[in-house]
Amino acid sequence: MKFMHCLASVILASILGACGEVQNQKIIGRAPVDYVNPYMGNISHLLVPTFPTIHLPNSMLRVYPERADYTTDQLNGLPLIVTSHRGSSAFNLSPYQGDSLRPVIAYSYDDEKLKPYYYEVFLDDAEINVKYAPSHQSALYQIEYGQPNKPAYMMINSQNGVIKAGDGFVSGYQQLQNNTCVYLYVESDIAPLQTGILVNGKLDTSKKNAEGRNACAVLHFADGTKKVNLRYGISFISEEQAKKNLQRELPDYDLQALVKKGRQVWNEALGDIQVEGGAESDKQILYTSLYRVFERPVCISEDGHYYSAFDGKIHEDNGEPFYTDDWIWDTYRAAHPLRLLIDEETEKNVINSYLLMAEQMGNMWMPTFPEITGDSRRMNSNHAVATIADAAAKGLQFDLKKAYEACRKGIEEKTLAPWSGAAAGWIDDFYKKNGYIPALQAGEKETDPNVHHFEKRQPIAVTLGTSYDQWCLSRIADILGKKEDMLHYLRCSYNYRNVYNAETAFFHPKDKNGKWIEPFDYRYSGGQGAREYYGENNGWVYRWDVPHNVADLINLMGGNELFIANLDQTFREPLGRGKYSFYAQLPDHTGNVGQFSMANEPSLHIPYLYNYAGQPWKAQKRIRQMLKTWFRNDLMGVPGDEDGGGMSAFVVFSSLGFYPVTPGFPAYNIGSPLFTEAKVTLNNGKVFEIEAQNASDENKYIQSATLNGKEWNKPWFSHDDIKDGGKLILIMGNRPNKSWGSANDAVPPSAEKL
Repeated sequence: MKFMHCLASVILASILGACGEVQNQKIIGRAPVDYVNPYMGNISHLLVPTFPTIHLPNSMLRVYPERADYTTDQLNGLPLIVTSHRGSSAFNLSPYQGDSLRPVIAYSYDDEKLKPYYYEVFLDDAEINVKYAPSHQSALYQIEYGQPNKPAYMMINSQNGVIKAGDGFVSGYQQLQNNTCVYLYVESDIAPLQTGILVNGKLDTSKKNAEGRNACAVLHFADGTKKVNLRYGISFISEEQAKKNLQRELPDYDLQALVKKGRQVWNEALGDIQVEGGAESDKQILYTSLYRVFERPVCISEDGHYYSAFDGKIHEDNGEPFYTDDWIWDTYRAAHPLRLLIDEETEKNVINSYLLMAEQMGNMWMPTFPEITGDSRRMNSNHAVATIADAAAKGLQFDLKKAYEACRKGIEEKTLAPWSGAAAGWIDDFYKKNGYIPALQAGEKETDPNVHHFEKRQPIAVTLGTSYDQWCLSRIADILGKKEDMLHYLRCSYNYRNVYNAETAFFHPKDKNGKWIEPFDYRYSGGQGAREYYGENNGWVYRWDVPHNVADLINLMGGNELFIANLDQTFREPLGRGKYSFYAQLPDHTGNVGQFSMANEPSLHIPYLYNYAGQPWKAQKRIRQMLKTWFRNDLMGVPGDEDGGGMSAFVVFSSLGFYPVTPGFPAYNIGSPLFTEAKVTLNNGKVFEIEAQNASDENKYIQSATLNGKEWNKPWFSHDDIKDGGKLILIMGNRPNKSWGSANDAVPPSAEKL
């Protein structure tokens, strides 16, 4: 039975008594959550690390230690809620013994223990031991004071808002962006001697309220106090609702019961995927990556209501939980397809949330980067349409007509300029007329006010991304029987041809007069992050950004042989300058194998493209190379920014042996499984099995295959092949079988020909 992650918050209190740990029968001795290492990737290769997040799957309440990364030797207080992936905690808790009271204490720490559902740390200078466990909208801290001869305090701080020290409780709110607030309600299991407000480093018991920067309440406990339990609730609706959330989820201060329940919840979520064989580190990487996919989006429904920053109002959810904090530019690629496979109910609720956002914003434009504080419209293109097209193609039932209109309006009426939510301007009119976004010549000044001063036009990235988005529109229109729309958007989906340079076989920017930008270097042209022409990645990565029509890209390049040669060269082409200089300009373009960047999402599908040109054995080789080179169970085990689950979902899929190269096609490319046996429990309870006989680090090549009992000579299969369960058997060996899956009629699907 599937676990509905958001709705579980409603029933948590009634099942807290079920404290027995889930035993996974398929992984003897260790349950799935025991393989999760939240520290994987906590030291970045260059930019943003992963964070060791303590939370329940897709839950509103998330925290992680208040520090820059794993190497930081101090904690800046204790967190209460992270309201944005990568953001610092709203509110802060600082237990303290002594006389120098401050809103936030910087602690030296040691002996940290962290699991998805539990946190413990020893604040060594302060001699305070901390234990913590979360629920969905509430959590419990256990604070053990180690200096009996000193007074014991607890500071609860709002960085920008209001705090109140009440009779037996602390409450307040913190102001976020876009007039959004997060609310807090805190109770302790023992009554403090005194409560008040921190004023000039002292407890002022005459004051019970504070407002502004670092508004801080103080709880003073009796000397000799050894242990204080604090439970708290959070809300985006009100302080009263934060209290209700606390009372609903945490009827007592039983930390162990909460820890056991959190472990049970995680095992149920992670247990949809079970594996055997492979190295222990492979399992650790798999389940850690799956844990990362559950970090977002988050359900913010509270007792049947939710606050929406998309219109600034409180709404009833009518039994359909509301989700946000989903960076769709990243997550459409693999995280949404993975959720659609194992948790269809949540995916449906996420899509319905998109439609509500579009309505609430008043323009019916599909969101692109929905966060707690609204749609920030970051990155480029309008890839929510891919999530809609993929779900529709795989049979998910929702209001497809409304979704189509929201997607269409978002693409047609909103500007295509990156990082902008403005209405369409002249470059959008130019795209509709000419089929590409024009680039600026060297020294030419920007003339469209919608273009972001730093992010630039990104004309190739936007042209290619919009071509794909319009193909997704054509797919939805076809399902809806809108033939004229289907044909129109199918024609638009070929717009990438307008920026294809046949002489170089790259996508090459050109100006409004149709003139190529020259001179040009596909590694470095485009300024910081190549944004003047591409986006975070260079021309070598965007050379392959036509996931909906790989067959046509092969034709443009002159056939399979030249396509393969160009693909090979991507993994071989040197940086061309020193790493210092390369990464100073292209800091997102890390995880390099040649010019291929494992560290940024536009590259995720590239190793699978060999399947389209008759050499799937090279896909098997490359995928294994990427997994083994860049994803490891250690502190630097993630090659770049894990923006929101897409990169981690790539690891999950690829470790299992298949991957959705083109969301919108109900199809999966076959790669090279890490495990001899994997079982994926689908949303309907049926099981899809992948048996990779003899699979190992050496035996990475497919020799032969059967699917559902029939001989299988294609390097892909359809969603229909597995939606009611099934079994893929792969016979693996240490040398490539170059004939398997290589026939011209075996290639994965591409867009219809014009």
